[in-house]
Amino acid sequence: MRTLRIASALEAVSLAVLLVNLATAHAEVITSLGGPVHGTCYLVVIAATWMTPDAAFPGARLLAVIPGVGGLLALRAIRRRTERDAASLS
Repeated sequence: MRTLRIASALEAVSLAVLLVNLATAHAEVITSLGGPVHGTCYLVVIAATWMTPDAAFPGARLLAVIPGVGGLLALRAIRRRTERDAASLS
């Protein structure tokens, strides 16, 4: 879960940096560095979500595929599902 949290945050931040760069200066250096970082984080989010046992229900795995914010949405879905399961056991 820690890997998923870090990768999803980096994915969202890198997308924001890329979009701000596109809207303002369009510096090629930022694009050249930010693009691969965003792509790598995107793939790590998908892989980490598929490897997380708590994401066994299909909703979280499908949410992880959404570029940019999918990791954050998947984390939220996993957290809600975990809390709901813990509450039902009590």
